Amino acid sequence: MHGIKLCFAVLLVVMTGCSDKNPNEPGPGQSRDYREDMRIFVRKVNSYADSLSPGFIVVPQNGNELITSNGEATGPLETEYISAIEGMGREDLFYGFNQDDVPTPAAERNYMTGFLDRAETNGIEVLVTDYCSTRIFVDSSYQMNFQRDYISFAADRRELNDIPSYPANPYRANLFDVTDLCDAQNFLYLLNSEQYISKNQYINALSSTDFDLLIIDAFFQGTLLTNADVQTLGNKVSGGRRLVLAYMSIGEAENYRYYWKSEWITDPPSWLGEENPDWPGNFRVEYWDPGWQSVIFGNDSSYTKKIIDAGFDGVYLDIIDAFEYYEDN
Repeated sequence: MHGIKLCFAVLLVVMTGCSDKNPNEPGPGQSRDYREDMRIFVRKVNSYADSLSPGFIVVPQNGNELITSNGEATGPLETEYISAIEGMGREDLFYGFNQDDVPTPAAERNYMTGFLDRAETNGIEVLVTDYCSTRIFVDSSYQMNFQRDYISFAADRRELNDIPSYPANPYRANLFDVTDLCDAQNFLYLLNSEQYISKNQYINALSSTDFDLLIIDAFFQGTLLTNADVQTLGNKVSGGRRLVLAYMSIGEAENYRYYWKSEWITDPPSWLGEENPDWPGNFRVEYWDPGWQSVIFGNDSSYTKKIIDAGFDGVYLDIIDAFEYYEDN
C-alpha cells in the first residue's frame, strides 16, 4: 500500500486531473517515447486515486517491460513507475500464449518470468491468468505459479464470463481477512456478466465463493455497481474480507462504455484511432493525450472517480501494452 505522499505541487496536478504539460512531450524533430507515456499515465491514475482514496490499489496487466528503462528484465528499474503500482498482471504465462489450453512455449515463458520475478523481488505482487480447461493443465498452472510465489487464476474461457467449476474451491482457499494484495492466495477474474439474468443473480454467484480477490467489471451490463453491491462482494462466503478490483481499459476506448458518444463514429476526437480488428468495439487511443486521460481520471465523471465512488479497493488496468502498437506503426 502507498500512503499519502503528495507535496503541494503534485496535489495541484492531481486535483485538476492532469497537467497541461507532459514532461515526456517530444520537442521538434524528436519522436515520442511511448513506453514513458504509458508510465506517466499510470502514475497519474495512481496519484489521482490516492488523493481521493489513500491506499487505493493499482495493478497494470501485461506491458511488464515498463518496469525497466531499457525494456530488458535485467535493466535499470523504473522506480517511479514501480512505486505507483502494488501488483502486476500477466496473461498466458504457462498456458494460452499461442492457443488456449496449450502450454506456453518455454522461450516465451522464460522471457515473461524474467520481468515477473524482478517485480516480486521489488515488492510488486504478480497476478497470473492462464487460459486452460484440461484438469491436469489447471492443476499444473496453479502449482507452477505457486512455486514462483505468484497469485494465479486458471480461466477456462478466454471470454472470462464464468466461475470455473474446477477446482470446486479456490486454490489455497482460506478464512483470513485479505486487506492487502500480498495477503491474497488466489483470485477470480470475471469480466463478462452476460450469462447472468439479473444483477442479484450475479452478485449472489460471486458472493458464494471464497476467492481472496475479485477482478470484475465495475458495471453490470452497463449499470455501475453500487457501493452496497461492492461491500457485499467484499465478503467471502466462508468468512473473512476480500479485495475487489475493478477492470478498466486505459489503452483503448470501448464503444459499450458510458463515456462513448455516438458522434465519435463520424466525428471522432483527435485522440481516437482505428478499431482494433481483433476486438470489435475497441478503438485505439493516443493514451498520452489530455482529452483521453480526462475520460479516465481527474473529474467527477471520469472512470476512476466512478470506481472509487462505488467502493472498489483498486483498479486492474488493461491494454498497458498499447505502446507496442505505436512502436510498430
